[in-house]
Amino acid sequence: MAVTAFQDLPLADRDRAWDGDAAEKRVRRWAGAEDEPNEKYRDAHVWYDADEKDNFTAYKLLVADVVDDRLVAVPRGVMAAGNVLQGARGGVDLPDKDVNRVRSHLAKYYRKMGDTAPWDD
Repeated sequence: MAVTAFQDLPLADRDRAWDGDAAEKRVRRWAGAEDEPNEKYRDAHVWYDADEKDNFTAYKLLVADVVDDRLVAVPRGVMAAGNVLQGARGGVDLPDKDVNRVRSHLAKYYRKMGDTAPWDD
């Protein structure tokens, strides 16, 4: 189990719509990861199961998309991941030992957006 390294990706426009399924497809294409995940693909997510890193289903909490052929963090994607971490949409199944690190990772993007993470309110 692993929390990805914080990439400090540039932020997309705050009003950019978030479509996780479409972003997933663009990230796979951009990363050259159509057949299996790779490091570039991993950088778009906050968490992955390191024991299953060759399976797309091992990657969780996508926060990035490809805009003008570069990977960017999408504020609404960050907020969606934060909400899921808080239990929205059925929550996310993560090892207890990784939850605080995932929160820390996401909180960096919240700060970059000028916001406070929901668990810090």
